[in-house]
Amino acid sequence: MPAAPRTPSGKMLEDGYQTVITFADEPTIGLWEKTVTPPGQEGGEKVDVTTMHNVNVRTYAARFLKEVTDSQMTVAYDPAVLVDILALINVPGKISITFPDGSTWTFDGYLKNFQPGAIAEGTQPEATCSIVATNRDTATPATLPEISPSYTAPS
Repeated sequence: MPAAPRTPSGKMLEDGYQTVITFADEPTIGLWEKTVTPPGQEGGEKVDVTTMHNVNVRTYAARFLKEVTDSQMTVAYDPAVLVDILALINVPGKISITFPDGSTWTFDGYLKNFQPGAIAEGTQPEATCSIVATNRDTATPATLPEISPSYTAPS
């Protein structure tokens, strides 16, 4: 039996302005977000559970573990932050994305890269940054607990 149509609950975002990313270890780093792609969620490839007892179709199962996918942002930048960026790359820490409604997603991860684009007269210099969600709190390295992203409602 098909599922009945539904009316979504909650309140959808209507405009992407103002979405920002904060690195707990460098909260005031000289990067100005122009576009932000929050991390996604991925279930992984299907598991083939077909056996010689199947008669008409192949059968599949869903994987158990999920993945938080990479996040990206395009930024304007201050050239003086080169040293700060180098110090932040590959260093695990808390990362928060604040949405226009004031809500946040916080996760454990690191800045994977900072890639400046071509610089030309008449355009603002930009860079693309990739952020990896590690889902582990490295503040307690003895246990390395698995930590899913968290949501904080707007105040």
